[in-house]
Amino acid sequence: MTSKNEEMAALYLSERERLHRQINRRVGCAATAYDLVQDIFLRLWERSPLGTGNQAAYLSRCARNAAIDHLRAQQTRRSLEDSLLPEQYAASPASPHDILQAREGLRSIDQALAALPKQTRHIFLLNRIHARTFAEIASAMGISQRAVAKHMARAVAACQESLPD
Repeated sequence: MTSKNEEMAALYLSERERLHRQINRRVGCAATAYDLVQDIFLRLWERSPLGTGNQAAYLSRCARNAAIDHLRAQQTRRSLEDSLLPEQYAASPASPHDILQAREGLRSIDQALAALPKQTRHIFLLNRIHARTFAEIASAMGISQRAVAKHMARAVAACQESLPD
């Protein structure tokens, strides 16, 4: 191990339990306290070489700040959860009328796609269903990307025209 690694390991072993107790008193959760201690040492490791100052005091301040930051974030999450209205939790169930309209829309899109030329329909399905890019489709079909774009424009226009207003 390098000198920095050895110093960091020794500092971690000597201070982790004290920092854990300090943070645990504030946040009230042992697992969260251990996570915050790990975060403190990770940040210390990433930022700079170990200083020659009072490392215990520095780590105590970091622990205090980490606990306060955690509690603030937790409070923010709680206030956001409290501000949500029941109808924001999940979508309202669809009415029978909405279900019927959706089915009719799908039926009309299916009919519009069936009426398209075979190549246009194939390009549309490759792009919209199989998530292929225009470049991939053009390469596979031996046509230009511009031709793919024109086929897609025709297919999308046919689908839009088929939907009731």
